[in-house]
Amino acid sequence: MTDARSTFLASAIVLFSGATWGIYWLPIRVIADGGLAGAWGTLIIVAAATVALIPSAIRNWTSIRKSSPIALISIALGGFAFVLYSVGLLYGRVAIIVILFYLTPLWSTLIGRLFLGWSVSPFRLWALVIGLIGLIVMLGAGGEMPIPQGFGEWLGLISGFLWSVATTGIRVKATTGAGATAFIFVLGATFGCAILAPVLDPFPSSVAPSALILAILTGAIWWSLSITGLMWASARLEPARVGILLMTEVLLASISAAILAEETLGLIEIVGGILVLVAGLLEVFPNQTRQQPHIKMPPVRDPKDSLRDSHR
Repeated sequence: MTDARSTFLASAIVLFSGATWGIYWLPIRVIADGGLAGAWGTLIIVAAATVALIPSAIRNWTSIRKSSPIALISIALGGFAFVLYSVGLLYGRVAIIVILFYLTPLWSTLIGRLFLGWSVSPFRLWALVIGLIGLIVMLGAGGEMPIPQGFGEWLGLISGFLWSVATTGIRVKATTGAGATAFIFVLGATFGCAILAPVLDPFPSSVAPSALILAILTGAIWWSLSITGLMWASARLEPARVGILLMTEVLLASISAAILAEETLGLIEIVGGILVLVAGLLEVFPNQTRQQPHIKMPPVRDPKDSLRDSHR
């Protein structure tokens, strides 16, 4: 597969993944209502995903064992970042938490520029500026200071930063395949969530069977498939691009939360969300237009000149 086709496919996978994660808040809240409050529901989800990906880990154990420790830590950190994001959706407004997570392009670009010397294109710079303005507009829509309000929003902010650190490490150091990477990802999520769950809530005393089944299916199917695809794509794209392409989640989360949870957004908040989406469009816009090669054609000679040359 050529680099161009690989980049296109990776971008499409990230775009689709973001769209599906836009409704992820729904099963999370259903599971919590069924007795798995706080991080306990997420713990069941990521544990089920870990079990589902064990065969992939066995097939790729040699590559996992030979991987850089930095790569493994980065992948596991990405899993923990998703755990914080998942839990944050229970403690605040869905749209705001999702937007806070999507400060990831800003963090990723700063990390890449300051620590790795990566260049920043004009389109990406404009994307970051417009995205940041959109974020400020959304957070300050009610007249408050444009900073996170409440536990859930802070989890959204922290998870986005950790995800940026993780994707940068994955991009630079990861050599494992998508399946093996996904296993390390959910394994890190499981360990992190096991520590976080008892801190936030006591062990659940009663759990509805339907909530337990939904949590297992969400992990074994949703997480295992989407994370495998996302890990494959993250190793082939710049972290900032990954973060911005995932912004399809912003639109789906905002619409679904407004319809199903009646978490309506005000006009100013909608404007802020639109600015964030515009930032995503600027990110994927070509950095420069391709120019067709200029071919210099030889001058056309007068036929009379050819005749003169033949008589000489």
